[in-house]
Amino acid sequence: MALSRLDQLYRTIVLDHSSNPHHRGHLEKPTHQMQLLNPTCGDAITVDMIVKDNQIEQIAFNGEGCTISISSASMMTDLMLGKTVDEAIQLVHDFNQLVGGTIGNDEEEKDEAELRKQLKDAAILAGVKNFPARYKCAILSWRAVEYGLDQNRNEQLLHQDGIERKEDE
Repeated sequence: MALSRLDQLYRTIVLDHSSNPHHRGHLEKPTHQMQLLNPTCGDAITVDMIVKDNQIEQIAFNGEGCTISISSASMMTDLMLGKTVDEAIQLVHDFNQLVGGTIGNDEEEKDEAELRKQLKDAAILAGVKNFPARYKCAILSWRAVEYGLDQNRNEQLLHQDGIERKEDE
């Protein structure tokens, strides 16, 4: 019975963020922007940020995607608002670890309970690790933040996740 309650909670939170996404839209003059595409399913997300004094003052996302992709982006924007660049990148790495991605050699693996506490609502997406095909859906907007904050980052990391930069049409 407890499992079905947890499953219902998961569905409620994910569907709420997907149906009523937080911070969806565009920023007029972003200081940082990244568009990424999941070529497997066609999800495309653009993340706009205004960073001042090394802190994310405003963030918004826009694009098309599945329920997991949109809800993950909504949860991510809630977490990133007010974070420093380093804190934001660390949250991306933490989320990546939680949903089943690989951790870099220079990263330390964290306890799952600690990750869940830091990631708040986004921790509910931990179940994605049981569905590897959905990993790219969950991580897309998070990677857009990471790569948008450090656009000189090695392109190899994009391909590691099977995610591509979205080209303007």
